[in-house]
Amino acid sequence: MLNQAVECCPTSAELWLALARLGTYENAQKVLNKARENIPMDRHIWITVAKLQEASGNVHKVEKIIERAITSLRANGVEINREQWIQDAEECGKAGSVATCQAIIRAVMGIGIEEEDWKHTWMEDADSCVVHNALECAQAIYAYALQVFPCEKSVWLRAVCFEKNHGTRESLEALSQRAVAYCPKAEVLWLMGAKCKWLAGDVPAARSILALAFQATPNSEEIWLAAVKLESENNEYERARRLLAKARSSAPTARVFMKSGKLEWLLGNIAAAQELCEEALKHYEDFPKLWMMKGQIKEQKQLVEKAWKAYNQGLKKCPHSILLWLLLSRLEEKVGQLTRARAILEKSCLKNPKNPDL
Repeated sequence: MLNQAVECCPTSAELWLALARLGTYENAQKVLNKARENIPMDRHIWITVAKLQEASGNVHKVEKIIERAITSLRANGVEINREQWIQDAEECGKAGSVATCQAIIRAVMGIGIEEEDWKHTWMEDADSCVVHNALECAQAIYAYALQVFPCEKSVWLRAVCFEKNHGTRESLEALSQRAVAYCPKAEVLWLMGAKCKWLAGDVPAARSILALAFQATPNSEEIWLAAVKLESENNEYERARRLLAKARSSAPTARVFMKSGKLEWLLGNIAAAQELCEEALKHYEDFPKLWMMKGQIKEQKQLVEKAWKAYNQGLKKCPHSILLWLLLSRLEEKVGQLTRARAILEKSCLKNPKNPDL
């Protein structure tokens, strides 16, 4: 019946495709070839040919078929509508024809877009595919974008985040390794790679990644502190202490000193924590967390007057630190000075009129 139907209606793509679905691989090929002869302007027939080859194990033929499709359709006066083809790719991916999906994406990504708009448009395309749950499409878009922009940190970051949310641990690790190879100065990519290994329970591998990160970005505060966090949260406090000592020597920052003091405080070495805090305040007196730590240590030691002094000194240097105002107010409240506590909060509101917490 379908054979008669295509003879009667040789320009009906739906009938040709229905007929192709009924036969063997060889018959389907013949049917689709005839369909292309009769309807040279229909993209669906070309896409079905590609899907047929993929399903038959001839994946290597898929790319050429899609390229020929674009060339042939253009030669027959068909305008290549990029959005339509991406929708076709989404449908192919959802149907399990991943190679066809990816080939379509590679073929149409640059069509109808100015070169300066490529990156922005492709990232929007990938986001749209994720919304449509067309994950194979999004993956193909990121892969293509990375070929065109191999040294763009933002593209690697988006691709790694996609793999983190939708890929496997293996695919995430592989992509993270490629990312830092192309963008060795991008701290965030090193950190994501190390975290991936850590969450997988492979602490030595996470250490190795951070060790390589040190070589690539030797003065990175984020890398130092990530290494410290890795050791601290795995109860390797001596390792963390040694790392912080090295960091204070080679990449001293307010946060490095603060983390050093907090570690000693956590381990009960109050004198060492105080000493580090005092040393840090000589260089970073405008860093409010150092004043908070100093005051809280004094409170812990029941030295109320010294805690009060630390918070007040801190507020002279950091009048917009909300937490410092709150710590000072609570200290007054603890010792029963409710009127003074209220006055401190009122003063803090005058200094920070737009803060809803106060």
